[in-house]
Amino acid sequence: MIFSAVIAIGFIVLIHEGGHYLAARAFGVRVTEFMLGLPGPSVGFVAAGTRFGVTAVPLGGYARVCGMESGGISPHAKRALQLIYERGAATEEEVACALGIEEDDAFEALDQLAEWGSIARPARKDAARAWKTPAVTPSARARRSAARLCQPAPASAEAGTPRHVDDMDAFFARELACQYRMLPFWKRSVILLAGIGMNLAFAIIAFVIVYSVIGVDYVSAQTGEVQHLTLTVGQAIQAGIGAIIATFQAILSLFHPATAGEAVSNSTSVIGIAVMSADFFAKGVADALFFMAVISISIGLMNLIPILPLDGGRFLVEIIQRVTRRQVPARVMGAVSMAGMALFLAFFAFMLNQDIQRFVLGG
Repeated sequence: MIFSAVIAIGFIVLIHEGGHYLAARAFGVRVTEFMLGLPGPSVGFVAAGTRFGVTAVPLGGYARVCGMESGGISPHAKRALQLIYERGAATEEEVACALGIEEDDAFEALDQLAEWGSIARPARKDAARAWKTPAVTPSARARRSAARLCQPAPASAEAGTPRHVDDMDAFFARELACQYRMLPFWKRSVILLAGIGMNLAFAIIAFVIVYSVIGVDYVSAQTGEVQHLTLTVGQAIQAGIGAIIATFQAILSLFHPATAGEAVSNSTSVIGIAVMSADFFAKGVADALFFMAVISISIGLMNLIPILPLDGGRFLVEIIQRVTRRQVPARVMGAVSMAGMALFLAFFAFMLNQDIQRFVLGG
């Protein structure tokens, strides 16, 4: 049961985060991490500047798209970046002293540069708590290109290695160009909504495979015999769209006082998903695909709810900033995100208790 749940949820999250990743990379935005699981200890590998891997808790996942932090650009970011590259590593105190600024301002600049993937954060085992230049691992493509042109192979460098920069203004501009915050509104919107789009696209494809390729068995009302039915691709797509609309209506009912109670009672948490995934997986490929399509629709549309930190909440912030032409303050974003997390944790706790009563205790 646990294995089925991890596979089902992990695959759906992979699709969702993959949408964010592919859209960001298509627009030239740096993505430093692509992980399956909640943030924490992980294993993985680095490719094309992104660390791919699995964390210790393989439920959920995230793609760390650079430059999505709220607030403006620190006025000390460029000088702090130059100092780190000249020295290879420096603490907040050293940066503050060298730049003649407060330690809080130094931390703000360094933290922003780390969010951009321009520098590396202090390692947990680093007693000095030094911020460093990032490690450099040339891609296989870059090495092949150099070999083809009879040029020296690109050099690797460990984190904390001093590096010479000829033109810091140009270098800083290139770092800015790799950030989500520098994109126009429509490109930022595509990145935010790409995960939801991937979830719905997978669901439609799964419906086509189930209904048009594999087909379904049903009991004839007239003869009582089991018959095999195969739909056209158009009918399968129509069924998928119908499932998306039905799920959307079910989510809307959560916010209507007259239907909220019934909607919550018909909903389930990760425990219910685990139990149902085991049942559907045991029935065969068609049932497993159908189940994953339904879960994909649910996860995708739930992320469309305009509450931070969901994708829909971030999209709403982008719209507000577009209309007002002002950045939403970081403290406001933080407070609203905390309120959203508290709401979802309360909802999760309620659903978890409901599923324990329903599936574990047999109520």
